[in-house]
Amino acid sequence: MGTVVQAPFASAAAAAALRTASNPIQAARQRPRGHDPAIERARLWRLVWSGCPGIGWQRMERLDAMFGSLEEAWGASSERIDHVLSGKPRLSRRELEAFEHYRSSHGPAPISQPPSAAERRRWAQPARLLPSDITYPEALFQLDRPPLQLFWRGQGSLWRALGESQAVAVVGTRRPSRHGLTMARLIGRALAEAGWPVVSGLAEGIDAEAHGGCLEAAGRPVGVLGTPLNRVYPRHHTQLQAAVAEQGLLVSELAQGTPGRAGHFALRNRLQVALAQALVLVECPASSGALHSAQLAWDLGIPIWVVPADAGRISAAGSNRWLGQGATPLINPADLISSLGRGPLHPASQRSTAAADAPLLQREAALLAALGAGASLDHLCDRLRQSPAVLSERLLRLELAGVLHSEPGLWWRPC
Repeated sequence: MGTVVQAPFASAAAAAALRTASNPIQAARQRPRGHDPAIERARLWRLVWSGCPGIGWQRMERLDAMFGSLEEAWGASSERIDHVLSGKPRLSRRELEAFEHYRSSHGPAPISQPPSAAERRRWAQPARLLPSDITYPEALFQLDRPPLQLFWRGQGSLWRALGESQAVAVVGTRRPSRHGLTMARLIGRALAEAGWPVVSGLAEGIDAEAHGGCLEAAGRPVGVLGTPLNRVYPRHHTQLQAAVAEQGLLVSELAQGTPGRAGHFALRNRLQVALAQALVLVECPASSGALHSAQLAWDLGIPIWVVPADAGRISAAGSNRWLGQGATPLINPADLISSLGRGPLHPASQRSTAAADAPLLQREAALLAALGAGASLDHLCDRLRQSPAVLSERLLRLELAGVLHSEPGLWWRPC
């Protein structure tokens, strides 16, 4: 790594913070937590910057470190921004112009002190995870490009398992053989029956069959999309995507309105792998995005299982090759379950989880009573006379326990 040249206005503390920011796990874990309005304010500023064109993980961490906060960075001149981002992550002229347009469209102070109700509704929508959130899966920090934010829809309680990579990814080609389709569905069903969330990309072929088998067994599918949540691709998967959102979870790092690009599907592969404890490669040709997922899993030390196929079949040339590179052959889905054991959603595991959640429900009896059939964050603040920062954290814990469901407009209701 090259030498960092400090800007004249950067303090020694900012330089130290920059060194910390070079380690994403350390940086995120060192951020303060607790019932502090400053935490809510810092999170809102991260949401503002997350929508900024040209600003990714490295650039945001650098701005936060060098200016001391993202709020200070927002008020800096274009020259100072350009200077701080000089070097490898430097903004191009076009990116700098897009940044200025974005900043001017939101004004000099998009977050007031304290944040207004309108600002919270605009920026702090539910069903978004940031790297600074305690529920953000730690395995994502191992990626070269951790997502700045994750949009999700469905069963929020699944984040407990995904946060610890307690899921299994099933990937493969969009044009599999009949044998591949059958095996994908059987694997999805077996994993669901054993209590494992099934992660895949909701693409045609292997992905769809794995999710279909999981749904048939009343399991919890997790669809990681290469499009925003409000878009369905391929279009004939409308019903399947809706079923996954209802019974499991949809996840995307792309905000609504993001234009479609082929590269987005390659990027989502890294999320599928990082959320999983093991990866199953059912069938894929020599050039396939599934092979990228397998290589990433291998690099991260995640076990790879491969369903063997006819040696002469082109659609399986890529997956078969992994059998000679250290992957474990998967002949029978039962062998996979025997190796993995009981999943986090197995009834026995759920009973222990429910017992662990009992004290939480007792502590939050007053909040649940105030919530009634449903209420907004503003109403709960008035009823309980607590700050939005405090209540937001309490609501999130109940949501992750599967007790509450969040809706647009900072509204929560019982599940």
